Amino acid sequence: MKNTIRLHGLEPESIVDGKGYRAAVFTQGCPHRCEGCHNPSSHDPNGGTAWTLDDVEKKFTDNPLLDGITLSGGEPFFQSAECAELARRAHAKGLSVWTYSGYTLEQLNAMAEHDADVRALLTETDVLIDGPFILKERSLDLLFQGSRNQRVIDMRKTRAVGVAVLWAAGEWL
Repeated sequence: MKNTIRLHGLEPESIVDGKGYRAAVFTQGCPHRCEGCHNPSSHDPNGGTAWTLDDVEKKFTDNPLLDGITLSGGEPFFQSAECAELARRAHAKGLSVWTYSGYTLEQLNAMAEHDADVRALLTETDVLIDGPFILKERSLDLLFQGSRNQRVIDMRKTRAVGVAVLWAAGEWL
């Protein structure tokens, strides 16, 4: 793992990128290239800006009002080692970690069988919003999702019971 990460941007105070008051970390690089993506300039893995992990950590350490961090994109699993380290640091500060991915949980679990960094980021994720953004399924009525195919998954409960525990209409199912 490097001590730097390429970011598309960082929003130190967000209320729309997960439950509560969060620092939103938008990673650079995305293989999905979803039609209608709201961050298309995040697709190029060579774009964005290099940040040290320490500088990113300061953005979520210096604010005592934060409930957690959100890893979004781009695709966080494109830089899974660095994102896993940021997630570990957030957990050490008592913050929750939400991760948005264009991959499904099933795809990520398959990737994790051969990639320890993907496995580490999955392990450090408290809530996963999975699946690609699908423009035809776009809805502004969904909480924390851009399109109906995406799922909001409580990863802690999912790991405990072995099946995806989903969020719907503001409630865990």
